[in-house]
Amino acid sequence: MDNKFEILSDVTREYSEDDLGFVIFKGNILVKKTSNSSSIPSMREIIEVNLNKNDKFFIGKIGDKACFAMDCDSEPRMPENFQLISLRDFAINSEEYLFLAAGRANQILHWNNTHKFCGSCGTKTENKVDELAKVCPSCSNVMYPVICPAIIVAVKRDDKILLAHNANFKNNMYSLIAGFVEAGEELERTVEREVFEEVGIKIKNIRYHHSSPWSFPNSLMLGFVADYESGDIKVDGKEILHADWFDIDNFPNIPEKFTLARKLIDAVMNI
Repeated sequence: MDNKFEILSDVTREYSEDDLGFVIFKGNILVKKTSNSSSIPSMREIIEVNLNKNDKFFIGKIGDKACFAMDCDSEPRMPENFQLISLRDFAINSEEYLFLAAGRANQILHWNNTHKFCGSCGTKTENKVDELAKVCPSCSNVMYPVICPAIIVAVKRDDKILLAHNANFKNNMYSLIAGFVEAGEELERTVEREVFEEVGIKIKNIRYHHSSPWSFPNSLMLGFVADYESGDIKVDGKEILHADWFDIDNFPNIPEKFTLARKLIDAVMNI
């Protein structure tokens, strides 16, 4: 199979039995287990075991196989060789192109489930017939899949990098400073604001690095690097419990390799 996921939108696309079905249930994805690995089931396999009756959204292609996103109203009864695993576990154990497809599926399904009624007048929405969107039959309000921009920044000070432990992190993990972009805010100002709000220091030489979707459920992470300018680290003890400068020889527990945080850490620390 081709190891690239190509994002495509065609609301008229019909599935064939050999196409791939990304079935999502409460943040978990359905996989077919074999002795040594797992795979995304084909539409034929999904239909044979009657695992889905809801809307199916064409999300793109992997090689010559179309990919469809679909969810379940209740936990499916599965054959022994099928299993639901968390999207995070799927990301850790799968190739990146499969996680990108699964993430797009999760993002579109979350949008579909949270936009069943019009936010303007409350009328039940309908799927638009010519594009991936919802439309209100009463007031003609159109709703597209939601994308929430957020920044994440690797701050360097000599040969050290700033890492912080958020109150929500498990396993004593440390990561980079991150936060959502405010309405009307420039990305560079978001980077400055988030760093100052969370750890009390000022930074300089802010440079865009690269981006990555983070479909938990609908963020677009915009990665930056920056240099320390001034100030001492001060955390609020509520959102951020601890932060410090770390060199490569004394790293704490850091995010998995599939995350943008880890890719930025690896890039700026030359790991």
